[in-house]
Amino acid sequence: MSNRSLNGPREDPAPANEPVTIGLVARAANVSRATVSRVMNGNTKVAPHLADRVRQAAQELGYEPSPVARSLALGRTGIVAMLVPDLGNPMFQGILHRLTEAAGDQNYRLLVADSNENLQEEPLLAIEARRRCDGLVLCAPRMPDEQLRELAPRLSPFVLINRELPESPAPTLTIDFSAGIRDILTHLLGLGHRRLAYLAGPDTSASNHARLETLRTSAGKEFDLVELPCGAAFADGHSVADQLVDIDVTAVIAYNDLVAFGVLSRLHELGISVPAQMSVVGFDDIEFVRYTTPPLTTVSVPLDQLGPQAWSRLWALMREVTVEPDVRFRPRLEVRGSTGPAPRD
Repeated sequence: MSNRSLNGPREDPAPANEPVTIGLVARAANVSRATVSRVMNGNTKVAPHLADRVRQAAQELGYEPSPVARSLALGRTGIVAMLVPDLGNPMFQGILHRLTEAAGDQNYRLLVADSNENLQEEPLLAIEARRRCDGLVLCAPRMPDEQLRELAPRLSPFVLINRELPESPAPTLTIDFSAGIRDILTHLLGLGHRRLAYLAGPDTSASNHARLETLRTSAGKEFDLVELPCGAAFADGHSVADQLVDIDVTAVIAYNDLVAFGVLSRLHELGISVPAQMSVVGFDDIEFVRYTTPPLTTVSVPLDQLGPQAWSRLWALMREVTVEPDVRFRPRLEVRGSTGPAPRD
């Protein structure tokens, strides 16, 4: 005996081992496949009584729309992507967390890609990520301006964090790294330090170049600067710390907090007291800086704002509405226990 629909005859449901398709739902509800597709995709132009029949039939049959088919029908995937140079860095994790929350408010999910500081892989990952989603957030991309500008049409719509791209319409959210470095210098010089070391980050990092430019411009007037190639990870700071003893500096400015953590760890192993014998400053103000020994003096970046601000601009681009202006955040120096007066001797 066949079941009966709300409006006329209805076919038997599919056998248990047969997949439930849009065609089966259409026959059960006595409507066209196109009507089922419109209802499943939230089209409000379908007559209410037809929409009710379709939803009831889909529920009884246990029909679940194919995500791929739905994305093709709607012209969107419901996914955005974020590409970072190093997911192991808590700074990027902080941005990722808030971006995920903001996108989720609009029922979007986040795809994450990590280039692992590989300059050759980064463009390929950016293109592949963009193919799989509706929009892209590039966080501190390492590729040169020329290459990024060339790729821009294939990546659009996208938003840049911690990177500016002159003559590009892509919205940008940046940090005034130069202002952060100037605050550090004012603090250290006020404590009597006159021989400083900078532990440089990746050479491909635009923010590293901004820090270096400010330091080099200021050096030679009131202080001497020693530049040491380093990196962006805890292990990089740990491995370079031995050189700090040999070059006789009284204060160290690390590329980021992770590098500063590595320095603190190694100086402790060497029996060098911080800050009595050497002061250490980081950059970013990631979550763990308050719990080092001593607590780390660092420059605080508004990580809680970067994710939501990036999403609001990407969401506007995807809807083709007016995008908010670019933002350049002014960081804030957080003085803690890892800096003190320069040793007299």
